Amino acid sequence: MPFNSFKDDEKTIEVGKMATLMRLFKYLLAYKKQIIGVLFIMGFCVVVNLLNPLIMESAVDDYISKGNFRGLGRLIVFAVVLNILMVLGIKLRMYVMAKVCNSILVTIRQELYTHIQTLDFQFFDSRPTGKILARIIGDINSLKDVLSNCVTTLIPDFITICAVVAIMFIKNAGLAAASLISLPLMAACIWYIQTRSHKRWQIHRKKSSNLNAFVHEDLSGIRIIQSFGAEEETMDTFRGLTKEHRDSFIHAVRLNDAIGSVIDFCWGLGTVSLYFAGILIIGVDKVSIGTFIAFGSYISMFWHPIMNLSNFYNQMITNIAGAERVFEIMDTPSAITDREGVKELPPIQGKVDFDKVSFSYDGTVKVLNEVSFHIKPGETIALVGPTGAGKTTIVNLISRFYDIQDGHVYIDGYDVRDVSIESLRHQMGIMTQDNFLFSGTIKDNIRYGKLDATDEEIIAAAKAVNAHDFIMRLDNGYDTVLSERGGGLSIGQKQLLAFARTMVSDPRILILDEATSSIDTKTELLVQSGIESLLKGRTSFVIAHRLSTIQKADRIFVIDNGTIVEEGNAAQLMAMKGAYYQLYMSQFKNVV
Repeated sequence: MPFNSFKDDEKTIEVGKMATLMRLFKYLLAYKKQIIGVLFIMGFCVVVNLLNPLIMESAVDDYISKGNFRGLGRLIVFAVVLNILMVLGIKLRMYVMAKVCNSILVTIRQELYTHIQTLDFQFFDSRPTGKILARIIGDINSLKDVLSNCVTTLIPDFITICAVVAIMFIKNAGLAAASLISLPLMAACIWYIQTRSHKRWQIHRKKSSNLNAFVHEDLSGIRIIQSFGAEEETMDTFRGLTKEHRDSFIHAVRLNDAIGSVIDFCWGLGTVSLYFAGILIIGVDKVSIGTFIAFGSYISMFWHPIMNLSNFYNQMITNIAGAERVFEIMDTPSAITDREGVKELPPIQGKVDFDKVSFSYDGTVKVLNEVSFHIKPGETIALVGPTGAGKTTIVNLISRFYDIQDGHVYIDGYDVRDVSIESLRHQMGIMTQDNFLFSGTIKDNIRYGKLDATDEEIIAAAKAVNAHDFIMRLDNGYDTVLSERGGGLSIGQKQLLAFARTMVSDPRILILDEATSSIDTKTELLVQSGIESLLKGRTSFVIAHRLSTIQKADRIFVIDNGTIVEEGNAAQLMAMKGAYYQLYMSQFKNVV
């Protein structure tokens, strides 16, 4: 399975920009009332803006030139009131759109996070956690300006441009044509820029993702880095990724910034053309001073929205790459999903059957090859064998974390692919050698195994696995707040809490994958009775390299090269003097 590390750029699936934008804008439909209100406010503001040059023209031609200063005063008061209302409208529009956009970002982030939780292990196996975080946080945050400005900039400025052009041509077609003579040049330049800019921003997003992945990996392994004195090496890597991130940004933004220069040049060229045509071609005697003033204002009112739209276009080109990355994850199907018409798995007894099961992670190399066995309810099965033999793969297939290529896996006679994933995993308890503890209290971490567990059930579970005593020695007992990953607790204490969390869930099938490998011998003796409490009455699969921990197992499967090479209890396998005997004697010799 190819792994996309922080050293590798993610592959991008090309999607039409317009299709991505339309999909993004659909989220606005849930806020129709707010959007209509904002559009009404912006309509009023656009009208006021369009009236201002006409008011100036009227003030010069109808009042100042005729000495009608009383009428001029009334006109000024009218204009001031209109513009105050416009300013208040702009503030209200900004407030409403900020709330709408933030709500949409929450919705998109929730949808993305919810979908990610449904994805199979292969998705997470193929990329660093930091690259996934980059999409949930950074890429989604980049969408805010696009969502807001599509309403507050795109619509009103487009209307303003159309209205200004119409008014200019109505008032004087010659002056209007002269003012807009530079539009073809602007369109050609922007087309040239946009065809190259989008790919540059896609590259920048990938470099941001690489940097985020490295930082997450680096901080997660900070203890190892400091233990081996590797700070300088990781700093060199950080500098290299930061340089790539910076260079990709400069490369992209340099082209984007050229749009502003193009607009400024075309604006200036249009202004020069206006006065050249008005004075030398049409003639000053045919155009009033007020009209010249009005046209000067209208040119600004035309090119200012053009500048706004170019900035919006810049934002769109910059951030549409983020939207593409978000939607790409949303469109990633999970390889492990409920089939249509699946049943709910009823409360099970714990019978497990493998019928000629074969499995490969990459579709080429078989990890399991026609494995078959029958497990009775309540049996404890130990899986032993060399690393990579297929032990963990077997228990992963029981929980349907992966789908098999051939054969069948049955729980109480139900094919695991014919029952809902939730109803299957709800009846299983899984523990590994690296059990994750969340930020929060000890009580919250144990309750994670059963969200509606009472305090009495939590305490009973902790006592059952001998975790109660060390919890009560902590300052706040069960209310002690843990940092991320259970910082401050020993490895053995973390394992005891994980045992308690599994115990409170009361699973019918229990899977212990090297669950005691990181516990010292003294702690192991302490939790052994707790483990026996966990195993009692449950079908259990125990993966262990430490063979002393599985001597009481009902059966031991020796796995090698994807098949079961030996099977029996500890005494039977020792008597056979085969693969298990060799493993046991090897460990015994190492201990001696």
